[in-house]
Amino acid sequence: MQVKRKGARRIVDIPPDILEQINRGEIETVNLTECLALDFAKLMSYALPDINNPAYGMCIEDAIAQMKAASELGWMNRTRLASKLIYECFGASIIDTLLAHTSDNVRGWVSGVVALIPNLSIEERLNLIKPLADDPNSGTRETVWLLMREHIANDIEQSIQALIPWTVSDSENIRRFSTESTRPRGVWCSHIPKLKESPELGLPLLEPLKSDSARYVQNSVANWLNDAAKSQPDWVVNLTNRWLDESNTKETRYIVKRGKRSL
Repeated sequence: MQVKRKGARRIVDIPPDILEQINRGEIETVNLTECLALDFAKLMSYALPDINNPAYGMCIEDAIAQMKAASELGWMNRTRLASKLIYECFGASIIDTLLAHTSDNVRGWVSGVVALIPNLSIEERLNLIKPLADDPNSGTRETVWLLMREHIANDIEQSIQALIPWTVSDSENIRRFSTESTRPRGVWCSHIPKLKESPELGLPLLEPLKSDSARYVQNSVANWLNDAAKSQPDWVVNLTNRWLDESNTKETRYIVKRGKRSL
């Protein structure tokens, strides 16, 4: 069981022994600062199996060299690159090994690997990354929806249908993924034009969560509405008025208030 700790606010304040353990994949990061300080090349050298195996050794050495050369890239771009290099070396066979890793960043690379597998339906991709959507580390949970976002956006109607069962999961992380991954605008990601213009397409995901008990989910639903309000304010007003008539709970009132904050 990992000991809970409070991460440093600045990279220079991260204790050297903590940073070394993060880079070796022995402990998880606890905040964005630690993620940004991560040495991807070093983590890859410790995390990937069979580094001395002739079948993989040259590929892994080249991958590590490319990660070193990309050290100035932002964290998300390095995450995408790490996933690409790992997929080129191992293909999908590496998924189970990475999923079982101690490092939250290594587990997050799985979502990038899954994103690269050709000829998968959106349902198949979502099923493969579902354990990551429920990962105990919030950083991993954010990584997975960001790296799945392109596939979800490219087939948004089918994605919504595939995510409907997720809205009734016992896990608040899974429920939250259904709305966070489909936000019309989102953060650190491309927009979904179809939802900006026709947010009603998202109702199958929003309706079951309009009075969700978890604040984590409530904030995501509210942020989804806030995104929609920037292009379709009247729709958000009409929807939230109906929700208050049908479900005048403290949870719904919180979602409505937060969801209309930009209006």
